[in-house]
Amino acid sequence: MTGTLYVVSTPIGNLEDITLRAIRVLKEVELVAAEDTRSARKLFSRYDITTPVTSYFEHNEEEKAAKLVTRLLGGGDVALISEAGTPGVSDPGYRLIRLALENSIPVVPVPGPSALIAALSVAGLPLDEFTFKGFVPSGRRAREKFFLDLLGTEHTFIVFETARRIRETIEVIIEVLGDLEMVVAREVTKLYEEFIRGMASEVARGLSGRTLKGELTVLFRTGKKAPEAKDLAKEIEDLLATGLQLKEVVKAMAREFSVPRSEVYKVALKVKERLR
Repeated sequence: MTGTLYVVSTPIGNLEDITLRAIRVLKEVELVAAEDTRSARKLFSRYDITTPVTSYFEHNEEEKAAKLVTRLLGGGDVALISEAGTPGVSDPGYRLIRLALENSIPVVPVPGPSALIAALSVAGLPLDEFTFKGFVPSGRRAREKFFLDLLGTEHTFIVFETARRIRETIEVIIEVLGDLEMVVAREVTKLYEEFIRGMASEVARGLSGRTLKGELTVLFRTGKKAPEAKDLAKEIEDLLATGLQLKEVVKAMAREFSVPRSEVYKVALKVKERLR
């Protein structure tokens, strides 16, 4: 008989946010693989959990996954926990879970806290459907492309971002997607929990001058479907034919169609190239 891999959700801040089942499983398994052994020890001390802990993080994930699967194949039960929240959601875990499944090892979820769901539940945005996009890329151009890909539908998106980069990211969102409705969640479930709501420009002003730490959860709602590219291209072509400069055409079309200038500019470049 093989052991079982338990994927256990742990508190994202407030240590009281743990299920009775999670405590039982963490006490009963032979080993706990933890992204951060320090945060694991703090949690274990609170609930008198004495199970041995081994580190399992991004830079040793491949090597440790193989060792843990060997242990599981030998019949030992293992619990996987991240630093906070649910393993595998923008945290290490995928390689171990995948390798366990490939070896026919039972993988059992022990659900619980998640920064993603916690922030969504109080965002006040439509949640009939939503898309989680993970962490925002760090480079300016990569960020612009990341948000350009979200144009075209009325939809709720959620991303993770660092406190250090949040202001620039909001600037890019406004530039690419427009001044849309946004919620920034910080310190969720902790003493200084805060939800900053409003239009993106208002949220940016609310964050101005503040010293922030850690990771933030950002939720926003994109606008209605943009005009068809062929219609926009025809308008641009007609204006260019009048002798207007490309910059003036882009500005005029962005205002008329309520589309970010960066999106109009992409279409305008293709039109100009075709007219040469």
